[in-house]
Amino acid sequence: MENHLSHRSKVAATPLAGVFVTLMESARSFPRHWHSTYGLGLIDRGAQRSSSGRGSVEAFAGQCMTHNPGEVHDGAPIGDTARCWRMFHIEPTAMARLQGVALPSNVEWHAPVMDDEALRSTLCLAFAASESAGTAVRKSSSTSQGMLEEALILAIGRASELTRTPQPRQPDEANLSLVIERLADDVAHAPTLDELAALSGTSRYTLVRQFGRSHGLPPMAWLMQLRLQRARDRIAAGWTLADTALSCGFSDQSHLTRLFTRQFGHTPGAWRKATEPHGSGRARTF
Repeated sequence: MENHLSHRSKVAATPLAGVFVTLMESARSFPRHWHSTYGLGLIDRGAQRSSSGRGSVEAFAGQCMTHNPGEVHDGAPIGDTARCWRMFHIEPTAMARLQGVALPSNVEWHAPVMDDEALRSTLCLAFAASESAGTAVRKSSSTSQGMLEEALILAIGRASELTRTPQPRQPDEANLSLVIERLADDVAHAPTLDELAALSGTSRYTLVRQFGRSHGLPPMAWLMQLRLQRARDRIAAGWTLADTALSCGFSDQSHLTRLFTRQFGHTPGAWRKATEPHGSGRARTF
């Protein structure tokens, strides 16, 4: 008999309009239904069997799942244990915006289950970014929201690549240099991905992917590293933590402290103390 008590769920808005996250741990079977949103998610534990307009499929831990708006499907656990999954639900207008297309109808996924390491990794980054941005949004952190947006763009783009082969124009190194210059020119005010894509002369997805390949991180994550490095330099130069936070684009001192500590392993206050003048009047740096 199905254990009706074995069901926990959570749904939360993200800072991106029209994008929501659900977290499910359930032994329940769901009847045939459909969503008005696109779904892109990841099975974290257990497995499930489902049928849809794209046939009957099974999804196991580590595999990714998709559904299109209006696509009728159901879902049942495989075995006696609950399965656990996370899912982005993306309204069609939000999907069109993220994909940089005029009409949501131009976007369709054809694989209900995908076993792909690159997609799995980018989805994990997107879920982590949504958690971080969910905290930061209350402090109006545009950079945290931008990092979520670019992570989700990468995940959506990878899912699309698995069933089609788009050939967008690649930004050249000169155009990527323009993006670097724009990010470094005013660290306190993050540009939008649309602005950066226009500078690079390509789509947002192509920009995020190519920038990451060239510089190790996507644009907003790279900007956050630059902000933290500049904050480190200014604290060492004697700036107050409040002024440092404001000038480097953090929403407040506590926002700076949280990210600084996570990045460097010690608080800004500890760094300030370590770099206070010693004898010669010069700050000690390391």
